[in-house]
Amino acid sequence: MNKGRLILFILPRFSGGGAERVILNILIDLYSRGYLVGVIVFDKSGPLLSMVPKGVPIYNLNKSSLKQSIFPLIKKIHQLQPKVVFSTLGYINVAILSIRWALPKGIKIWIREANMPSISLLNNPYPRLMIFLYKALYKYADKLICTSVRMKIEFESNFLVKSNVIEILPNSVDVKKIRTLAFPTKRFDNGGICYVSSGRLTFQKGFDRLLYWFSEMENNKSTLTILGDGALKNELAKKVEIFGLQDNVKFLGFCNNPWQWYAGADVFLLSSRWEGMPNSALESLACGTPVIATEESGGIKEISDYVTIAKGAQEFIHAMKKVDLKNKKLENRSLLPEMYMKERTVSIVETWLNEI
Repeated sequence: MNKGRLILFILPRFSGGGAERVILNILIDLYSRGYLVGVIVFDKSGPLLSMVPKGVPIYNLNKSSLKQSIFPLIKKIHQLQPKVVFSTLGYINVAILSIRWALPKGIKIWIREANMPSISLLNNPYPRLMIFLYKALYKYADKLICTSVRMKIEFESNFLVKSNVIEILPNSVDVKKIRTLAFPTKRFDNGGICYVSSGRLTFQKGFDRLLYWFSEMENNKSTLTILGDGALKNELAKKVEIFGLQDNVKFLGFCNNPWQWYAGADVFLLSSRWEGMPNSALESLACGTPVIATEESGGIKEISDYVTIAKGAQEFIHAMKKVDLKNKKLENRSLLPEMYMKERTVSIVETWLNEI
């Protein structure tokens, strides 16, 4: 593919979520290699706006919802005539595929799925409709990008997507950058085990149950630092009071440099009810900090000897209690497998582009 042909990324806004961060990292890496890239957003807001390089055009539709954005989106794509339209987030993927007939001929539509559909769709407000739309539309993508082998198998088995459409692209982690910014480390230390967790404060991320599991630790010296913001912030703060954890739990909100906290902690806790491939856990491993994760946490179980998968509440609590501080940071090194390093993942995308 000619590097002068536009690769157009689509996001609702520059929210601080993992899916948005992944797509922006791909955009940045392609831009640095000389590709013409741009991004359409429904609303030009959010903490990740600063990630976009100055030379990359941002096309702001200035709309508050997907419904309001559809016709302006079609019009803008006709104006720009991109070679590839690249989207992530399930409802955006469905929208792009449903309007494919109205887009210029010859455009390649690449969609990336951020979560395991078998769980995430059941937790959607309209599960039957979304399952129907996934089955009806996803097979018409030029590429369906999955984050793990487990996700690929699900789409082949349950959503009738042919294997030659599906590609596996590990989430990109800039290990050098993260490790540069991770030191000096930060930690909330009371003399016990320092746990850290990160993500949007939503039902999906499971912080409500994480607080309950942490309250079962019976160790008033252990601490839990939670990074992120969201709709459940006040509700979670009340739970901290109910459990009497005011001296042990801190909410730090959205953090531009979470890696100092990841590197400073003894273990990273991933309590999600569903995931695809959680960036926060990958970045924690890059910082040299092992992970305890729920069984529902997507492809994380595929990646490292330093990830403990807990099946249910009791196993998770047991794993938390079993943390051995003597084994923490015996070597100051990344625990992340090489396949997740950004240099490799951007090369995979570049290979796909060269095939067009």
